[in-house]
Amino acid sequence: SPAQAVPGALVPVEERAGAVHTPLLGQDQQLELLERLDFVVRNVVELRKEVEELRNSLQHLAVEIVGEVRSHLEETQRLNRRRRFPYPRERSDSTGSSSIYFTASSGNANTDDGESEGGYTTANAESDYDRESERESEDEVSCDTVRTVRRDSLDLVPEDEAPLRLDSSLEEGLGQLLQQADRLHGGDERDRREGFQLLLNNKLAYAGQREFLWRLARAHSDMWELTENEEEKQSYASEGKKELELALQKWDQSAECHQWFAILCGQLSEHESIPKRIQAGYVFKEHIDKAIELKPEDPQLYYLMGRWCYQVAHLGWLEKKTVSALFEAPPTATVQDALQNFLRVEELSPGFSKAGRVYIAKCYRDLGNSSAAALWMSLASELPGNTKEDAESERELEEMRS
Repeated sequence: SPAQAVPGALVPVEERAGAVHTPLLGQDQQLELLERLDFVVRNVVELRKEVEELRNSLQHLAVEIVGEVRSHLEETQRLNRRRRFPYPRERSDSTGSSSIYFTASSGNANTDDGESEGGYTTANAESDYDRESERESEDEVSCDTVRTVRRDSLDLVPEDEAPLRLDSSLEEGLGQLLQQADRLHGGDERDRREGFQLLLNNKLAYAGQREFLWRLARAHSDMWELTENEEEKQSYASEGKKELELALQKWDQSAECHQWFAILCGQLSEHESIPKRIQAGYVFKEHIDKAIELKPEDPQLYYLMGRWCYQVAHLGWLEKKTVSALFEAPPTATVQDALQNFLRVEELSPGFSKAGRVYIAKCYRDLGNSSAAALWMSLASELPGNTKEDAESERELEEMRS
């Protein structure tokens, strides 16, 4: 009978009981139903295989994570054991001071010749990655102006611990990253933006490394220069400064950390009130002094100090009154002080910057030596203009010639 052509399960219960007659599925419908059931079964089997593979993968990942955590704990324990018997060492604390920096790029200071100063040229700092010793990475803080430490989710290393040693692959990757960051920093606007993003993308991996952190702060300074929006400028300078606050607590003997902290303090105060710019100026001077002490052959540091001296020597009447009212010992600097710093730049690196030679010409002009001023104007004209500051210096040259 037709009922015997299909499994009993496909026949309604009522028909098997003889109660109600229900038409059975046709042969085509039965085949279609069987094909669907077969499709469902095959998918269930494949799904079961995928779940099993996923379970195995998760087990392997868990084993790797446990291994990395165990290695980290063992390394931390070894470092702690070493620190139980520390070797005595001298501290070279800088004398405390409340600070002053008159932003050379602000244009708010009233100078004698009514000039509007350009922004700071960022340093093409060479990588000291291969030269710095591990001892320096554990030096204690000495600058009184750096006392606030920002600890966010990326600051994984405790204040009193040295940064964790990188394994060979990460260390090699860091070396390549630093070289690429230095190259991009020395490039055009597009390169510097790319360098900033490159460092930002690698912050999670290398946030505890000194050579990485000061370059990240330098990249924030680059973005400050490249950005026109004032709120964005403040944000870049503020974030870059915060990166170095933690770094200076750990690495007070890093000239680059002091240099870029000083520069970012100046950039951050550009559009602040006169008292705040004065306060920032003390910070700037203190950290540049410290950087020169640590790296006395770096021409960029003497250039920055020359800028500071020149700006202080040309303070406007209102700023001089403010300084006298707020500070018992106002900063003093003369045009001659500025000139000596700019000449030191040329001694260390002839033709270091177009802007530097323009400043030498301006110093000689202010001192009444017109022949020397004309000579350095000519020497400045020989150098190409590679930065925004150089372009502003070229305009100043034109004004001085006229």
